[in-house]
Amino acid sequence: MAQKLEMITLKEHLKNWGLKGCPINNSLKIFQQKFALNIIRNMMLLKQSKFSQFLGSIEGINTKTLSIRLKELEEYGLIERNVTQQRPLNVEYSLTKKGKALDPILALMAEFSFQYEPEKIFKDKKPRHVKQYFGTEFLSEVYD
Repeated sequence: MAQKLEMITLKEHLKNWGLKGCPINNSLKIFQQKFALNIIRNMMLLKQSKFSQFLGSIEGINTKTLSIRLKELEEYGLIERNVTQQRPLNVEYSLTKKGKALDPILALMAEFSFQYEPEKIFKDKKPRHVKQYFGTEFLSEVYD
């Protein structure tokens, strides 16, 4: 359903396609929050589920910011908070189906850096592919 490209504004584009808002902007509202994607990455890649794990492995995050981000990610439906009823209380976080759907997006972000920013990622500065490097295309499968 391609249309001829003319000088068109985003507002006109959204109206033409019957969109209420820009889907990219909508996603950015969620993920532009500092450390949000780091938390999702750690849950997916490193299988982290506890507050102390996130706090100890996300550089620059503090307890207040981590608490806020976890609550926001829960409100967005990307993670869920599970509290055990045993003493002491134990809180763990897990990805929801919606959160797990970010796996290919994060893998593509990694692929972008592997290919186009290797000098910032690899000691030898040579580009690679995620699958070639980790043996899988998805971050959630690296440590399975």
